[in-house]
Amino acid sequence: MASFFGKLFQSRSPQAQEPPRAAEPPPNTSGLHETARSRQLQELYAEATRAYEAKDLDRAIPLYEQVIALQPDHAEAYYKRGNALKDLGRLAEAVASYDAAVKHKPDFQYAWCNRGAVQLGLGQEEAALGSFDRAIQLNPKDLVAQANRAALLQGMSRWPEALASHDQILASNPQLFQTWFQRGNVLRQLGKPDAALNSYREALKLKPDYAEAHYNCGVLLEILQQPSAALTHYDQATAIFPGFHQAHFNRAGLLENTKQLAAALAAYDRTLSIKPDYPEAHANRGVVLQEMEQWDEALASYDRALALRPDYIKCHLNRSTVFKVRNQPEEALACCDRAIELRPDSADAHFGRSTVLGELRRYDEMLVELDRAVTLKPDFAEAQYNRALALLLRGDYARGWPSYEWRWRNDAKLSLEKRNFEQPLWLGDASLAGKTLLVYSEQGLGDAIQFSRFIPAVARLGATVIIECQAPLVNLLETVEGVTRVVADGSPLPPFDYHCPILSLPLALKNTLATIPARVPYLRSDPTKVAAWRKRLGERQRPRLGLVWSGNPRQGNDHNRSFRLASWIEHLPRELDYCCLQKEIRPEDERTLAANPWIARHELSTLADTAALCECLDLVITVCTSVSHLSGALGKPTWVMLAYNADWRWLIDRSDSPWYPTVTLYRQQSIGDWNSLFTRVAGDLRGRFLAG
Repeated sequence: MASFFGKLFQSRSPQAQEPPRAAEPPPNTSGLHETARSRQLQELYAEATRAYEAKDLDRAIPLYEQVIALQPDHAEAYYKRGNALKDLGRLAEAVASYDAAVKHKPDFQYAWCNRGAVQLGLGQEEAALGSFDRAIQLNPKDLVAQANRAALLQGMSRWPEALASHDQILASNPQLFQTWFQRGNVLRQLGKPDAALNSYREALKLKPDYAEAHYNCGVLLEILQQPSAALTHYDQATAIFPGFHQAHFNRAGLLENTKQLAAALAAYDRTLSIKPDYPEAHANRGVVLQEMEQWDEALASYDRALALRPDYIKCHLNRSTVFKVRNQPEEALACCDRAIELRPDSADAHFGRSTVLGELRRYDEMLVELDRAVTLKPDFAEAQYNRALALLLRGDYARGWPSYEWRWRNDAKLSLEKRNFEQPLWLGDASLAGKTLLVYSEQGLGDAIQFSRFIPAVARLGATVIIECQAPLVNLLETVEGVTRVVADGSPLPPFDYHCPILSLPLALKNTLATIPARVPYLRSDPTKVAAWRKRLGERQRPRLGLVWSGNPRQGNDHNRSFRLASWIEHLPRELDYCCLQKEIRPEDERTLAANPWIARHELSTLADTAALCECLDLVITVCTSVSHLSGALGKPTWVMLAYNADWRWLIDRSDSPWYPTVTLYRQQSIGDWNSLFTRVAGDLRGRFLAG
């Protein structure tokens, strides 16, 4: 789900003070004689100046021209005429007038400064810079020229020079809060966030109610991963300037990112009360509502954003996500098609379309869209990763396993699990004879169980194999053939020569669909625990079945793979004995179990306990969770109930699994349709255990 949270640095404050105007130079009347001509000149000049100060510019300009006609070298008249022309927007004429002023008076500092300002207005940046440099050369203390020069360098992205210019100004007058502020903006562009933050703080010492300095501090503190401090500055910015919509917007985004969804929603609402035509705020409000599972309201927010900006690609794609969650894939597909129509070269749009096609099990088309996405954007980690999953789903392991290495770049959490040992990574390119290989687990418990099957093949290459894994798996993985030692996560590691993540083993071993090691059991339960369970369960009177109906709620596809026990329980034949194999039970399922004590509950402290209990059962029925892998690896008869768009490891349209010979797969026939699947399972249970 993409959010549109944007952070914009503010360069001007709604309360900012403009730099002081250059002081007007005194009129130059030296050399004039007290003659009628000189008196006329003085009177004309004074009348022109009065007209200029009264903003009667159309009258002032001809009067200055009359002065110039009487005295062609009157630099001040050219200067004042240039100012009037500048104010009227006649910039080219203004430059010509300033040119005449500095021609007749080369050290005319004010004319050089204003000449630079007008040249900047004409887009003549280099010429303007030369004018400001000349003004500063004439008067190094001219803060107006220095400020203009610094701003120009900033606008030209000449950041080191701009920084030096700001520092020169502050050396002359460290009380200029705006200069500290702009200096912070320059330091931010130079990639020095800490120094920029200090500069903004200097501005705030001088002007504590400087709203945009607070705002920019908030943006930087977010970048520096200090959300609490950032929020404080956003709060101060909005308290000082309640109409500061961008500060409200970024405040909302911060609250959203820290999962304070109700507060984020209120902040987006406040943003929109100030600026109702802000499409990003409507779109981000939709994201928050989406996270709160308020689907109709989310769609309404997206629609308002699109009314303001019909080509808002991300908004079309977020609408698609809502329709996917609501099991409306055709509507979701239409959103993606519209995004592609607007931007055929949008990798995100092609990727979004691929995810919907996956939901519809249109896998060939899905792969085409993923190929387009990665062609348009080769470093698109999520698309590359999904492409790997699509290849694996189709059983194309030759291309799938190499592409699956994109998982490290796709998942920020997983990337933190990737180990950076001094010893080299082994991916099958070096001999392991006489070497020690560390295989470390990654992702979930089920992944480690499924891929530990490759350890015997590695051991046969002559390696001593050490496994590092999650603590609940230690006792179980010690039973895998070829394992020399198993170490729990966080424990000291023994010496080793190479390392390999456990899900990279099939790549290293060049595994194909035909060469999956499928001999079971490859895990074994503790005989003592099995005996204890048999004693605890007592003599078997009827077939015993273990049940699992939900997985980790934090898993991305859990809303599809899991269901509530209450929806299944009425389909279970009561002539059989059932026990719950779930370790973590959701509150609504707790209530269902309490009302149906014929489903036995046992304390399962460890995964080894679960494995031992599985050994005492005739059948395990589970959704796609770690128990499906555990039971399959133990060689127990296992029925796995799969969502319509099942995980890649179960392949396409198969009722068997090349990974687990004792597993039978039951698949939904349409999206979200568990009831018909429950009916099929119930019928097969009666046929297997109750027939005759």
